[in-house]
Amino acid sequence: MAKRYSTETYVQGILAGDRVMLSRAITLVESKLQSDQELAQQVINGVLPQAGNSIRIGITGVPGVGKSTFIEAFGNHLIKEEGKKLAVLAIDPTSQRTGGSILGDKTRMESLSINPQAFIRPSPAGKSLGGVTRSTRESIILCEAAGFDAIVVETVGVGQSETAVHGMVDFFLLLMLAGAGDELQGIKRGIMEMADAIAITKADEQNIQKARSARVEYQNALHLYPLAASGWMPKVSICSALKGTGLDTIWQTIAEYLQLTQKNGYFEKKRRDQNLQWMYEAIRQGLEDHFYSHQQIKEQLPGIAEQVKEGQKSAFAAAADLLKLV
Repeated sequence: MAKRYSTETYVQGILAGDRVMLSRAITLVESKLQSDQELAQQVINGVLPQAGNSIRIGITGVPGVGKSTFIEAFGNHLIKEEGKKLAVLAIDPTSQRTGGSILGDKTRMESLSINPQAFIRPSPAGKSLGGVTRSTRESIILCEAAGFDAIVVETVGVGQSETAVHGMVDFFLLLMLAGAGDELQGIKRGIMEMADAIAITKADEQNIQKARSARVEYQNALHLYPLAASGWMPKVSICSALKGTGLDTIWQTIAEYLQLTQKNGYFEKKRRDQNLQWMYEAIRQGLEDHFYSHQQIKEQLPGIAEQVKEGQKSAFAAAADLLKLV
């Protein structure tokens, strides 16, 4: 069992930028033990006044797009050229089933993982997307308090994880490939609508012309969507993580987005709305945890579940009976 410290020790360590204490605090956040959760909330409350001063960037992409290669190149660019301190967090609700890829990603991001201005944290394996996203949100707060001013949240799984990441970041970047079949058919409309920018990766050597053609296609497609509440028209750019080209353009796009949304008030409104959304999701997660940890539920759920499975009891009646026990 990991050593536990006082709330004040965690808070002072995090505010001083102590990586070890930051990692231990995130481990507390990820723990399912009630005592760890209570301590984690005290730590978060202690550092909260010093959090919130970062740019939170969500990154997702189609399979094979090279997210880890891009994040390493982009992260090194932010540190070297823009003077940022960078934290990379991941959401991977599928990792228990597939073995996950973020630990592999961490070993592949060799130069970034040893950079003193960077901090890379894999997400815990777990069946619950809600549990993973909750720990990621709290990890964002801890990383901000530790002095990281750019937070990259990567989706490793697919599907709902994109929506979850979109709900906790300021800017959402979608990575795409050129020349991989019919690009516009290969991505869900919903993910396209969430994107604040699209970056077409691997635009090097013989792929450059394909990437330029894809950029025009995507930009035309984005113009068909109604203007977002932010007032921002998403931009499409091309880049090569291997050659380091186009990364400055992507950062410039993010900076322009920030300038617009901070000026028109959307940035602050989105942050406030996200805080409220996090509270409601925490309530839902807490109710679910409370339900399944109830002793009578533990005793009766397996039998009732079997009755539902065999068609002896309706799912609705079973749920109503179980809820009466709590």
